[in-house]
Amino acid sequence: MSKSDPPIARRVMLSMFGLGAAGLAAAPFVQNGWERFLGAVSQNDPTGLSGLLPNPGGFRYYSVAASVPRKTAADYRLEIGGLVERPATYTLDELRELPRTRIVGEARCTDGWRVPDVPFAGVPLSDLLDVAGVRPEGRAVRFTCFDGVYSESLTLDQARRADVVVALDMLDEPLTHEHGGPVRLYVAPMYFYKSAKWLSGISVTDKVVPGYWEEYGYDVDGWLDRT
Repeated sequence: MSKSDPPIARRVMLSMFGLGAAGLAAAPFVQNGWERFLGAVSQNDPTGLSGLLPNPGGFRYYSVAASVPRKTAADYRLEIGGLVERPATYTLDELRELPRTRIVGEARCTDGWRVPDVPFAGVPLSDLLDVAGVRPEGRAVRFTCFDGVYSESLTLDQARRADVVVALDMLDEPLTHEHGGPVRLYVAPMYFYKSAKWLSGISVTDKVVPGYWEEYGYDVDGWLDRT
């Protein structure tokens, strides 16, 4: 071994540390780029195969529609109607002006993937129902989405739970289109299919109307803890 070997070894080691540090520094950007790529692909993937691709954030991007339009504060609207005394339409800015609550819960899909401790923040659904004034014959709430396909339902008692919100933020950031933004439903105690993405309509009904996946055999009451 010559005297020049130790400096070379040190240079190699320092280079490896440098690459490692650069990798760590770049990791958030790589992950964000990959998530954006998956989100974009999933919006034009009627096969659903993009949902099988790995994602460092743990989430899977899936849509039952061939494509989903993007909504901004300029054109987003949430309509509340059905069996209520005071139907209303909210813009995104109006929703953001309402009192909000923050919930940290789990996102779990029926196909096995899960992401624990996900913070969501939004307007309690019960507050919106109270403002609208549910009529005595109201028994359930139906949710529709601006993808033009997806729908979900909850009983009125379920909809009034404190851990059910019309979410505006996820991971302490405004909801992205890929995660169902600008507004989605978050039903903390139930499987993620109950948390309808791209929310555009809330309608009080006299009975539970099975949602999109329930028409294919999913449980209408998608509790995470069935006990």
